[in-house]
Amino acid sequence: MSKQAIYVKPDIKEYEHLSEKERMIAGYPYHPGDEVLCNERTKARELIRKYNDSVVGDKKGRREILDELLNPACRGKKVFLEPPFRVDYGYNLTLGNNFEANFDCVFLDCAPITIGENCLMAPGVHIYAATHPLSPKYRKSGKEYYELAYPVKIGDNVWIGGKAIICPGVTIGDNSIIGAGAVVVKDVPSNVVVAGNPAKIIRTIDIEE
Repeated sequence: MSKQAIYVKPDIKEYEHLSEKERMIAGYPYHPGDEVLCNERTKARELIRKYNDSVVGDKKGRREILDELLNPACRGKKVFLEPPFRVDYGYNLTLGNNFEANFDCVFLDCAPITIGENCLMAPGVHIYAATHPLSPKYRKSGKEYYELAYPVKIGDNVWIGGKAIICPGVTIGDNSIIGAGAVVVKDVPSNVVVAGNPAKIIRTIDIEE
């Protein structure tokens, strides 16, 4: 599905056979008020509340909550999310082994957010797969309203600094570093440091053997 939908609504014939959930994950216009999606967001919020209110030393209990909340591919992986954190659905968030996120991270996983191994996230990192069309016609409440979502992919060994924002549809290559406060609006290659708003490459990283 092309990001062209942000600018021009695609022909309904392309996606009318899909459920609202399937449309959401595939990048087509969808209605977030759909009963299935509302129920899934409610379930995710209940699990997040339990996790964020959990006892610090209750590793087993926290793990059970994450196993129910996150994509099944996360099971058995070493992952740590410092409470509080937020997700929309949970099942669209896939974390690699040795993942660590500090306080107040937000993952709007309307489309898949896939994060590789050995990744670090500082406090307040936001990753948005969710977005809206540019035309105000489709952002007004009513029958014409719809939302969009595009996958975010983050490679292995990536470090994202505090308060950085990763925008919909972005891919970040292996070993790269995202500076604190950066707003990443386009793909980032492997082995670079980016910073700023919008984020730009400020140096390359020499990979040690």
